[in-house]
Amino acid sequence: MSLTSKFLKGEIDPDEYVSKTFDLIKKKDSGIKAFITLRKEEEVLQEVKERRNQGGKLAGVLLAVKDNISTAGIRTTCASKMLEDYVPPYNATVINKVLKEGAVIIGKTNMDEFAMGSTTETSYFGPTRNPWDLERTPGGSSGGSAASIAAGYVSLALGSDTGGSIRAPASFNGAYGLKPSYGTVSRFGLVAYANSLEQIGPIAGNSEYLSMLFSIIAGEDPRDATTISYSAEDKPTVIPLKGLRVGVISNIMESSDKEIVSIIRNITNKMSDEGAVVEETELKNVELALPSYYVIAMSEASSNLARFDGVRYGFSKYNEGNWKETFSKNRGEGFGLEVKRRILLGSFILSAGYYDQYYIRALKARNLIKKNMDSLFSKYDVLISPTMPVLPPKIGEVIDDPVKMYAIDLNTVLANLTAIPAISLPVGFASRLPVGMQIMGRYLSDTFLLGISRFIEQLTGLHDLIA
Repeated sequence: MSLTSKFLKGEIDPDEYVSKTFDLIKKKDSGIKAFITLRKEEEVLQEVKERRNQGGKLAGVLLAVKDNISTAGIRTTCASKMLEDYVPPYNATVINKVLKEGAVIIGKTNMDEFAMGSTTETSYFGPTRNPWDLERTPGGSSGGSAASIAAGYVSLALGSDTGGSIRAPASFNGAYGLKPSYGTVSRFGLVAYANSLEQIGPIAGNSEYLSMLFSIIAGEDPRDATTISYSAEDKPTVIPLKGLRVGVISNIMESSDKEIVSIIRNITNKMSDEGAVVEETELKNVELALPSYYVIAMSEASSNLARFDGVRYGFSKYNEGNWKETFSKNRGEGFGLEVKRRILLGSFILSAGYYDQYYIRALKARNLIKKNMDSLFSKYDVLISPTMPVLPPKIGEVIDDPVKMYAIDLNTVLANLTAIPAISLPVGFASRLPVGMQIMGRYLSDTFLLGISRFIEQLTGLHDLIA
């Protein structure tokens, strides 16, 4: 049983809860490096006691927060030299919501720089390592949040998902992660990477905590025009599988490692035994998903990161010469290699003469993929695939090969391109490493997916796997 579970059940008091958590971090995090900024133990303990008395769904519960989500008074770096010393004067909407329910932020977690990466190796502060195997990556870009759960520090964390950045690390770390339907969670206070694709979402040690955290952060926000009116149940009904129409996406399964496919098929067979109608299906034009995703994401990133010029925002070491020289020197030193690569590619894509050739065609491909997904959802209630096609790569294995790194996002970018919800939940082990299964549903079926995940969690017996 996790420390959070013991605390919520009253089995340990605030002093023991906080001291054991910090002892664990002191013991393990020099090797894992889940946190960029860890708050002082005495400050955290005082807040836990205050919030415990305050009440709420998360009364006194410790929460880890990805370092691209604004936290008033707590450094928010986006894992970049560009924002190394930035302390926001305001909270993101999701932070105000969790604080209202009594949560206590223990610290800000490591990530790929500006959320650009799939392994948490592009961080200016160095890579996070997977607690299951310190030679491997935890996935990205929300690797620190998932690793903080896998290491047992916390049971709830916030991440952001642009093309799988919640689900990939959830899968690699044996955690539960939800990429919500686009618009159900406010992005106000999230340092933007790709506005049309990204969502803040929960990562947790079990499906119950995942549902509770999502119910807190979901809902319309007047400060974010993309949000919609949406309320989620904090304890969704466990949905039996009898009669559930399940489509297993065969052409995604084919591109995944055999041992991962074997685990997924074992679970779908169990789902069939429980009365689900499981069928193999194929997603047309799936080969367009990755190129269209990266064209759109890099284009939006290029636009969003233009504000970090060393004059208005960010790293500002150089202030001599003309504006162009100052701008170039500050950005050249402030941004890491992967961020520079995506800015350059995005600027090229949006330049005169190439906009129609690349960006407009990517939007058309996105629309085609959405139509094909809608067609499948007319036949099936949910679509299933491996969350990730491979096991966690070793540190250094893919970071120097961008194409190889981008390719591991194949299974997850579909949900971001089409705005639908998708959950990753642990369903087994391969080579003693956790394997996640992805469940995608129709737009705004988030609570429905959470109910299904609670049943599958019982089916696999992987509840509080990480404790």
